[in-house]
Amino acid sequence: MLDAFTKVVAQADTRGEYVSDTQIDALKNMVAEGTKRMDVVNRITSNSSAIVANAARGLFAEQPQLIAPGGNAYTNRRMAACLRDMEIILRYVTYAVFAGDASVLDDRCLNGLRETYVALGVPGSSVATGVSKMKEAAIAIANNPDGVTRGDCNSLMSELGSYFDRAASAVA
Repeated sequence: MLDAFTKVVAQADTRGEYVSDTQIDALKNMVAEGTKRMDVVNRITSNSSAIVANAARGLFAEQPQLIAPGGNAYTNRRMAACLRDMEIILRYVTYAVFAGDASVLDDRCLNGLRETYVALGVPGSSVATGVSKMKEAAIAIANNPDGVTRGDCNSLMSELGSYFDRAASAVA
């Protein structure tokens, strides 16, 4: 994974060009919004247990067959694995938000995840539903204006949502 600055310099170097004014402006904007990113990451991180637990609770209320005998989340061991996976996906989403780049999410979390779930017989659509429920909760928490840097966060919330959508589509 390359940070945004390294990526811009590496791309310009590969092309044998200078870094453009547009690229510099984009990096300046990223630095200016750095506090907002950290606020979002801190909010999600400090509420991660609640986000995962509430998403799982909502998922199992909608799809009770998952926790019924023979279901994919039946037994404590399977339930724990489900919650662990949701926690890992959430953690990598926060890494992507912090970096402003989805490559860490793709490279370290999502690549091969669908194949793993297929091999284990885990219903990808159920995982995708759980990820969508985490998305709703995380955006609600991160977009709460109390006690954070003021400013327009629409693009950052859209970016946050896109990382969850990427994770949901990767497992569905």
